Amino acid sequence: MTLQKDRLFLCTAFCFLSCELMTQEAVEADCVSKLKRELDSYMKNKSIDGCKRSSQCIYLHLCLGCNDLYSVVQHYVISVPLRQDFGSKVVLFSHLHQYSRKMPLTQQLTIPSTVLHPAIVRLGLQYSQGIITGSNARCIALLHAFKQIIRDYTTAPNEELSRDLVNKLKPDISFLHQCRPLSASMGNAIKFIKKEISNISSNTREDEAKAKLLNSIDKYVDEKISLAAEAISKSASGKINDGDVILVYGCSSLVNTILCDAHKGKSFRVVVVDSRPKLEGRETLRRLVRVGIRCTYVLITAVSYILPEVSKVFLGAHALLANGYVMSRVGTSQIALVAKAYNVPVLVCCETHKFCERVQTDSFVLNELDDPDDLLVTRKGINHLENWQTDSNLHLLNLVYDVTPPDFVDLVITDLGMIPCTSVPVVLRVKNVEQ
Repeated sequence: MTLQKDRLFLCTAFCFLSCELMTQEAVEADCVSKLKRELDSYMKNKSIDGCKRSSQCIYLHLCLGCNDLYSVVQHYVISVPLRQDFGSKVVLFSHLHQYSRKMPLTQQLTIPSTVLHPAIVRLGLQYSQGIITGSNARCIALLHAFKQIIRDYTTAPNEELSRDLVNKLKPDISFLHQCRPLSASMGNAIKFIKKEISNISSNTREDEAKAKLLNSIDKYVDEKISLAAEAISKSASGKINDGDVILVYGCSSLVNTILCDAHKGKSFRVVVVDSRPKLEGRETLRRLVRVGIRCTYVLITAVSYILPEVSKVFLGAHALLANGYVMSRVGTSQIALVAKAYNVPVLVCCETHKFCERVQTDSFVLNELDDPDDLLVTRKGINHLENWQTDSNLHLLNLVYDVTPPDFVDLVITDLGMIPCTSVPVVLRVKNVEQ
């Protein structure tokens, strides 16, 4: 049995036995017993992580009424290649996927027969290689890719656009998720697009429907991201006074915009705190110095020494969770903790399109593992950790996010105004009512 058929059969078995997508009456008893025997033998020798990821796409497709399970599995497994885990992982984070940028992502893609749009393949590679980073940048790039898909889309015969287009997007979304887990802002944008597609009447002409969707995407980017950033910048600028020393961490496009706008009428100094391996603070430093803002650059290990002279801390956010916890670049919680110890106010700047209904109190259950090779210091000469994967006693952990308790955050500045972290459920409730 070839590798492709091998994976295909295992996905089929997983869908039958684990996801319970079809009832016992839908298949013959001897077929079920055979699948169980085969799956038992596979589980002893092979990993089924990839099959679990594929089953999510298959489940969505089957819910729409498709009866040919084998063809559906074949469609997704062959068209959307599975990304393999890389290296050994720390036990606490063994449930998370760890990828390497050196491993080819599109090796199994057959371009003529793939259902993936070229814009999605390009975007996925940009995500996986770290070319496009940041919640807002990733969300905007995703929406622009969706616009290209909609422009090139043609409704299949005997199909409705409101259903067929959603089905066309599923393998694209699955591929992007394997390139890099979707951010909260991207998840909310996908929900918005699917809602707009489902609201299209069956009597609407295809060109009118596509124009309406394109206009909705442009409106979403303008209102939820661009105008939201302007509103937050105006509110946050009122919190900055002449002579202030503002501490920022990493690189947040929103925080950078706030500081650049505030600099036009006020004089203050910025302390840029950075950390390995990304060293994103260097980009923040470059942008602020270019507009004439006085800056100090330190690593996160020196934050306790610099905080006594800081008057305010401005932080960006990857997501704001329903229980008031702030999910952001790893190290953010440490900054907020030390600031709390020195009685320095912590202000989090976050657009409401990053608000998430997920509840999380730690960084273990749900997180993202970046390429562990990024932790290696590459210098000329001998690199003793070059083949670290072969050492069973060595595990590299490159966490992407952490969560900050609401007790460490004094204020959240949003496009709806200034609110405490405890008001996040209220905002989510209002958004659900409006939708």
